[in-house]
Amino acid sequence: MRPLIEEIATDLDAFDIHSIFRDDRTVTLLESSMKVDPVGRYSFIGINPFTIFKYEEGSCFVDGSKVAGDPLDVLKKLLSSCKVDNETSLPYIAGAMGYFSYDFGRILEKIPATAAEEVKTPDCYFYFYDNAIITDNLEKKTYITALGMLSEKEDSLGRLKESISSGVRQTTSEPIAKKAEFIPNLSKPEYLDRVEKVRAYIRSGDVYITNLTQRFRCETEKEPYEVYRYLRRINPAPFSAFMNFEGFSIVSSSPERFLKVQDNMVETRPIKGTRPRGRNEIEDSLNRQELINSEKDKSELLMIVDLERNDLSRVCKPHTVRVTELFKLEEYSTVFHLVSTVTGELKEGFSAVDCIRTCFPGGSITGAPKVRSMEVIEELEPTRRNIYTGCLGYFGFDGNADFNIIIRTILMKDGTAYFGVGGGITWESEKHAEYDETLDKARALMRALQGGDTP
Repeated sequence: MRPLIEEIATDLDAFDIHSIFRDDRTVTLLESSMKVDPVGRYSFIGINPFTIFKYEEGSCFVDGSKVAGDPLDVLKKLLSSCKVDNETSLPYIAGAMGYFSYDFGRILEKIPATAAEEVKTPDCYFYFYDNAIITDNLEKKTYITALGMLSEKEDSLGRLKESISSGVRQTTSEPIAKKAEFIPNLSKPEYLDRVEKVRAYIRSGDVYITNLTQRFRCETEKEPYEVYRYLRRINPAPFSAFMNFEGFSIVSSSPERFLKVQDNMVETRPIKGTRPRGRNEIEDSLNRQELINSEKDKSELLMIVDLERNDLSRVCKPHTVRVTELFKLEEYSTVFHLVSTVTGELKEGFSAVDCIRTCFPGGSITGAPKVRSMEVIEELEPTRRNIYTGCLGYFGFDGNADFNIIIRTILMKDGTAYFGVGGGITWESEKHAEYDETLDKARALMRALQGGDTP
């Protein structure tokens, strides 16, 4: 297939996207609200799905009909039936957008099932889109595309341009502040105790580092897009996303890339090491330097980089895996992070779906060794993570793909919002500092749900 592509003279940043597609709950926004080159160069919107794939309760469903088979095999077959030629420099022109929950990993690795399932959503959910809007944030150009699966390509593009032209201009009014009660699944003493239990596993040689998280929930009457719109403004991130599904929504401001596949090159960008932003420039500078000079945080990141190098070596050609960035400092609205980049050249015959099968879930949010860390997580975290620490993004019909790690993300369902926050625990971890780090990561999410500043 060859999609029809047209550049349009429209600055989508000036529009309220929700006003353009207000009645369509199947629109997906994969936005780089923190427009930094190269990771935040492009933003994508998927419109008009022609196929819907999901995996829940052990079964695959395609357009509502149950389909037998391994979910990744079924997904790979669906993607293969929609191959397109991409003769542009754009990383995405058509494809499927969706997510894999952390609990999808249960079909890839055998781990115990002891944590409570507090909220239910499908383990995997993808929309196959007929239309896309692509924004090149560096070149300030916008493109629209049509595959012609639901209607003639020219007609499809015409309707899309009419929808865009009817949009309402963006405003920056503050949302109405409303106090919310955030209920954790672990009390502070319980979280501190679990940090020590991870350290005990480290002392016994079970693990080197394990990611330990806690979940917050709150009742809310806010519309998911209202929360997203405010979150992307107060906490811009290179891998933001907004997705609506049947009965629930995902609001994400993730800073972390899990896997990117483009032109047969694979990339992952693990994050380890966090410090809060200061109240002024002096505190900012002190916290920044403290993180840069922290041997503990560098050690954490090195352990995860080694794990990611090993994961990529299973899908990449021998001797092509490289660490191209190490200990890079990145600044966000509430925290500083240390980030590394690992790349490799994809093996012949391997696809982006094969990369998911081999590398999921991400090592930065499990630990090392990965499977043993997942077992420890299952034992110590009282509720299943659901989508949190899974991955969200796109499979391009040209073979490209890009997925974030689902962190700094809110799941909204039935009037309740859920989000997880955590960090990597090592032998050097100080339990009170680890607990405080989770609250630093939660601050922007709490503010978005309340519509105002948090304590």
